[in-house]
Amino acid sequence: MYGQTYICDHPVYSHCTLYKIGEKGLAVIQQRYIPETKSTYWTEIDPWLIDALYLHEGFKKFFDDRAGECEDNLYPTVTIRQIMWALKMKPLKRERWETCFDRRNI
Repeated sequence: MYGQTYICDHPVYSHCTLYKIGEKGLAVIQQRYIPETKSTYWTEIDPWLIDALYLHEGFKKFFDDRAGECEDNLYPTVTIRQIMWALKMKPLKRERWETCFDRRNI
């Protein structure tokens, strides 16, 4: 209801969950695992997380700090783990295969 699936040509992902307020937007991505090939990819977040993030009392402040206007069809991006930690939400179970970004900007 609050976020939308956004398709773009980002070097890390092609689909994300986009939260937009006015001209500013924030893309949120979640990593998925393919057991057959033992590979991973980044895509939009689980549907049950979309409203839970947006309705969290700290979301607007996090959004204001990290969101930005669209540049080259891309919005500032965070992983689901980054936003859940920042909002002090109970994080998703960490999997062995997950990748961690060591930079603030993705």
